[in-house]
Amino acid sequence: MMPVKGIFDIHCHIIPSVDDGAADFREAEELLRMEYAQGVRSIIVTPHFRIGMFEISQERIKRQFLILKKVAGRISHNLNLYLGCEFHANMEMIEMLQSGRGTTMAGSRYILTEFSHAAPASYIRERLRSLILHGYMPVVAHVERYEAARRHIDFVGELIDMGALIQINADSVIGAEGFGVRRFCHKLLKNGMVHFIGSDCHGTTRRTPKIGMAYDHIFKKFGRSCAEELFIRNPQRILENDFMRM
Repeated sequence: MMPVKGIFDIHCHIIPSVDDGAADFREAEELLRMEYAQGVRSIIVTPHFRIGMFEISQERIKRQFLILKKVAGRISHNLNLYLGCEFHANMEMIEMLQSGRGTTMAGSRYILTEFSHAAPASYIRERLRSLILHGYMPVVAHVERYEAARRHIDFVGELIDMGALIQINADSVIGAEGFGVRRFCHKLLKNGMVHFIGSDCHGTTRRTPKIGMAYDHIFKKFGRSCAEELFIRNPQRILENDFMRM
């Protein structure tokens, strides 16, 4: 079954030569074509920002992004790209966002927020609370990777109650990361604890985009309404900067 056209990918690494994603514009174009073939029409590209590891200047990222938009235009005038980043949480992240060193999602108040796999629950909770108190809307990137979440699913519910939103990866949903991860994601989905799916794609031969497969999988397992909420309606609210208070 082919996914409906018009779905979003809100988490991917397609801008070339700025992080560990696409190596060049040739690979970036192939990734865009793969996304388009899977029904994706809107993409928020989210290069990593992490102190000491990924600190490419915003000027370079924006230059690369503008070229990438032209590449997308050659594929289709209906393929829309927006700039964001995957911000690895740190103690100075509010100041960095306010000074423009970090980028929100498509110019909204939403911020895709990443943590280390073994980050303590107390640190995750504190960093998200800080973002919320400063008027941001944190989207927790690939929550299924964090030990604090996998050990206690109620912790995910606590984060949602605080005002955070939850994203899981397409690979995890369809089982490409293993049965245990897939089962955890299904449990989150059944309990209404997921707001977004992202491909988190990095390349054409490794961590390839499977957003269409994930849409198809969720459509079959959880129904059309759930699939359209996760892949279309909720992402659209990011573009509209419409706060999703849970």
